[in-house]
Amino acid sequence: MPLYFIYITLALLTSLIGFTLLHFYKLERQHDKLIQMESRWTDINRLLNQLHDARVIDQRHTAANKEQLLLELNTYRQQFDRHQLSSLKLLQDSLQQGLQHISQRMDKLTENTQEKLLAISGQVEKRLFDGFAQTTATFADVVKRLALIDEAQKRITELSSNVVNLQQILADKRSRGVFGEVQLNALIENVLPAKNYSLQHTLSNGKRVDCLLLLPAPTGSIAIDAKFPLEGFRKLTEIDQPKSEQRAAAAQFRQDIRHHIQAVASKYIIPGETSEGALLFIPAEAIFAEIHAHYYDLVEEAQRQRVWLVSPTTMMAVLTTTSAILKDAATREQIHLIQEHLSVLAKDFSRFKQRMDHLFRHIQQAYTDIQDAKTSADKITSRFEKIEKVELSADLLE
Repeated sequence: MPLYFIYITLALLTSLIGFTLLHFYKLERQHDKLIQMESRWTDINRLLNQLHDARVIDQRHTAANKEQLLLELNTYRQQFDRHQLSSLKLLQDSLQQGLQHISQRMDKLTENTQEKLLAISGQVEKRLFDGFAQTTATFADVVKRLALIDEAQKRITELSSNVVNLQQILADKRSRGVFGEVQLNALIENVLPAKNYSLQHTLSNGKRVDCLLLLPAPTGSIAIDAKFPLEGFRKLTEIDQPKSEQRAAAAQFRQDIRHHIQAVASKYIIPGETSEGALLFIPAEAIFAEIHAHYYDLVEEAQRQRVWLVSPTTMMAVLTTTSAILKDAATREQIHLIQEHLSVLAKDFSRFKQRMDHLFRHIQQAYTDIQDAKTSADKITSRFEKIEKVELSADLLE
């Protein structure tokens, strides 16, 4: 678009300069003719003086020469007037055509600029509308998935008496880790695009995190750990055990969680590489509820360590918020790009306006020169008329 404006402006300047040079050339020719006429008028004055000296000798000859001279003067004056009017009319027509041409080009440029701005505005509005619509659809899908998760949890509770004890299946640490990772991966893959997370990511300190959310600044990358210690909770929920063993199991459960929180904070929070906090994924809503109900000191400890405890339900909310943040960042990038284009367009238009003002001043100066030339021509014509009237006076003839 900047080159387009420059080409148009150069074409307009070339056109106007051509018109102005042509008319200045015609005015110069008229000036030469005026000089010739003044020379002729000097000769005529000399001839009139001679005729006046010879008037006594030959009155008839003088009268005839005078009449012929007046006829020639009148003829020259009429020719000059016609030529002057024709030249002025041609110049005015050319200037009028040039101004009309400039006005048409300006209207066309304004119309094209408005069309471009409307197109850009429409694209921005469409992208924003599409982004909001997609966010709304995603949120509705999340709500549906949460409802399905709640329904599935109810069914699991109802069928718990008919299935194998999950605590026995997940007796070793490897099985517990795989269980948490599978559940976490399923949640993340259903919400986020693959480019915004990394599974089993190795950090700069050599530690491997189960998942790393790749978010834009200022949030940064967030580490998620899925290896929650389930054996303590399994012992805590055993029904047939003495009170002393239950208290010991509760103490061990508290200690295991505290150590795990400290391990997550020390391994997965790296200044300059990850965000200021990390997520500890708890793969069961019951454990999450038990911690917040009876072990709130662990929740406070985790918050001090900047480790946030999340369950499958709250993890879904976190991922939904993350998706909204990513879409908002993409939208801001597009708006920033459009603002840059508009800023460049504004600078080009300002430069074009300055050049048009400069061109207008030149045209205005040319018009002033033409008016001055016309004033001089009118004065010369008036002078011829006065001379003609004086020469026709009977007193002067005698």
